[in-house]
Amino acid sequence: MIRRRLSDVLNQGDIHDPDLNRMSITVGEVTCSPDLKVATAYVLPLGGDNRDEALDALRRNRSEIRRVVGKGLALKFSPEIRFQIDETFDRLDTTRAMFADENVRRDLDDD
Repeated sequence: MIRRRLSDVLNQGDIHDPDLNRMSITVGEVTCSPDLKVATAYVLPLGGDNRDEALDALRRNRSEIRRVVGKGLALKFSPEIRFQIDETFDRLDTTRAMFADENVRRDLDDD
């Protein structure tokens, strides 16, 4: 629920920061603490460029983002949202490169 709501908020430009609203940010995953008071959102700007700029904009607006996201959820407390860069796509590229390696392909074909 939190991931979907956060994604909607960022896509609709509900935050009053023109720098943030100019960016297209993908929310890949959100993990929560057991008490749901802290949510870590793994995000990545479209194309993977300007990661630091996107992270700075999100962190700068985290209180407004928390308020807007919390308003759309049926939770007792609005979670504190922490932002991290989503490294999943980088790991997928590394894994693909590993499987494309000639030695690995030979070992897989032998099985």
